[in-house]
Amino acid sequence: MKGRLFIAVSLLASGISCALAADILPNTVPPPAIQAGAWVLMDYTTGQILTAGNEHQQRNPASLTKLMTGYVVDRAIDSHKITPNDEVTVGHDAWAKGNPVFDGSSLMFLKPGDRLTVRDLSRGLIVDSGNDACVALADYVAGGQPQFVQLMNGYVQKLGLKDTHFETVHGLDAPGQHSSAYDLAVLSRAIIHGEPDFYHMYSEKSLTWNGITQQNRNGLLWDKTMNVDGLKTGHTSGAGFNLIASAVDGERRLIAVVMGAESAKGREEQARKLLHWGQQNFDTVQILHSGKQVGNERIWYGDKEQIRLGTDQDFWLALPKTEVPNIKARYVLDRKELDAPIAAHQRVGEIQLYDRDKVVAHWPLVTLESVNKGGVFSQFSDWLHHKA
Repeated sequence: MKGRLFIAVSLLASGISCALAADILPNTVPPPAIQAGAWVLMDYTTGQILTAGNEHQQRNPASLTKLMTGYVVDRAIDSHKITPNDEVTVGHDAWAKGNPVFDGSSLMFLKPGDRLTVRDLSRGLIVDSGNDACVALADYVAGGQPQFVQLMNGYVQKLGLKDTHFETVHGLDAPGQHSSAYDLAVLSRAIIHGEPDFYHMYSEKSLTWNGITQQNRNGLLWDKTMNVDGLKTGHTSGAGFNLIASAVDGERRLIAVVMGAESAKGREEQARKLLHWGQQNFDTVQILHSGKQVGNERIWYGDKEQIRLGTDQDFWLALPKTEVPNIKARYVLDRKELDAPIAAHQRVGEIQLYDRDKVVAHWPLVTLESVNKGGVFSQFSDWLHHKA
């Protein structure tokens, strides 16, 4: 059956294949050259990868590990196991004094017996990158670091992070601990999608605790040319300089992951290049609206002559701006004619997305209403029309 053109992208989510972007990308401005071991630029709304290098290479995440630590804490809050206002008593294992593991590392400067809330410890984890705050939270949430690491790796499985395994709650170098730029982009997207109050902590520029004020190490938070509101930095001798930055441009959000850069300033510059390139060359547009009609079709032997067709899902797509005018959508029916009775939300065809003459995506076309069998007269009339 001939396809019906019903929408152009200019009238225009989750569920779009990342491979789809690769079908369209060749017509875009080439991505910038990135000086780092691995990198990813992800569109937040769709999860599409806009450009990447060595994105599945297993690397030392360093303090980017704390993203998963924070994610586990946030899930414990969501499940009502703990609350942000719970008061935590800091144990000796979170004290840096005499602990060689913490020598020279980032700390909140907690002491045994300190009492502070889960919220304040989370801020110390995020803003100060405090390794001691990680330990205090792990003890409170799971009863100890090994048990908390098990939770972390449980969420690795749930999020489908194939290149990731954790051995510590804080990210200091440990054999067997690794992640990838792609996995960390997926984790960052999950964090942003979580509780807004929790994600807001990633944009805080400084934190004062016990008279000690520390600055967030994500220098892009101060960049007035960009609207960066997170996420995290990391550095060890084995990892190099890591950074994940998320920036909002209008209603669009991009996530840049840079791993193994040469310096703190270098990781910021590489992330800035990725974010600028994505903002200048892509739009995130809604292709389909759940429940919105895309066409009418004749239906035979029913109590109506026309039936409304559409989709029962929302679909978004990150598109190169140069390709937007070339994107069209059509639908085709699975069979030559539609006969009553027919239920609502029943598949009757396929919606196809074209880039020029190439199909780059497709989704089910469904009925937006039910149509019952018509009366004897209307059915006889349709029969005569068919016979003629």
